[in-house]
Amino acid sequence: MNQSMINSAVTMGQLQQKLDTTGHNLANANTTGYKRRDTSFSDLLFQQVNNQSIADLEVGRNTPNGLRRGSGAAVAQTAVRFEQGSFQTTGRDLDVALTQPGFFFEISPTEEGERRFTRDGAFYLSPNPAAADENFLVDAQGEFVLSADGEPIALPTNYDALTITGEGNIQVTLEDGTEENFGQLQLVNITKPQLLLNNGDNNFVFAELDELDLGIADVLDEAAGTGVFQQSSLEMSNVNMEREMTNMIEAQRAFQFNSQGISITDQMMGLVTNLR
Repeated sequence: MNQSMINSAVTMGQLQQKLDTTGHNLANANTTGYKRRDTSFSDLLFQQVNNQSIADLEVGRNTPNGLRRGSGAAVAQTAVRFEQGSFQTTGRDLDVALTQPGFFFEISPTEEGERRFTRDGAFYLSPNPAAADENFLVDAQGEFVLSADGEPIALPTNYDALTITGEGNIQVTLEDGTEENFGQLQLVNITKPQLLLNNGDNNFVFAELDELDLGIADVLDEAAGTGVFQQSSLEMSNVNMEREMTNMIEAQRAFQFNSQGISITDQMMGLVTNLR
């Protein structure tokens, strides 16, 4: 009986992780460029008990022969799913969507120098303290959006129109009517997205590539100039509300089932104790 209670308690702890992941997906259903996470489970150590020695009595059985005594289940993997999200037209010049999966913008690196990537194309302008007539192109957290040459993108403070072409070129029409090119958005094609680590604030880094004996060229291709940019649009999250609600209900019912298992086992142990 104690083993049954342990199995249920272990599984409940793992189911809580699935509930947390599902809740996080639901909370970010309207977050621009957010990529959902999926949780998968695997059995813990189990023992096969072959308690039926007469094969004729097993004919027509749909489950494995004998009894399987397990130790519960554990989360095997929590993986990010990078399927393309839907597009929303915003009419805002600084909103940019990437129309193909696998491509990412690049923003300023972490304090440790790790390159950071995002699918969130909601950009803004931030004043340049060193030049009153310039603004930097930044993301929602104020991080610099990088150009194809790896530098922050600076734009004039006063302009009449701004156009981002399908190849990521930033063309600005100044007040005197002249047009100038102010750089090209950096773009990378992640070839091994399973190695990306969520760094918070809707951006990703590659972690521990050295331990895998990999270099940055092994996990991405520099793709600046590829025609996947769509101005005045945003890619929404790829969270499917119906799917996530179903996952939550399934996890809650499994949690409740294991909770009842503990309760029933406790009642049975109480009956045995009273019989003594």
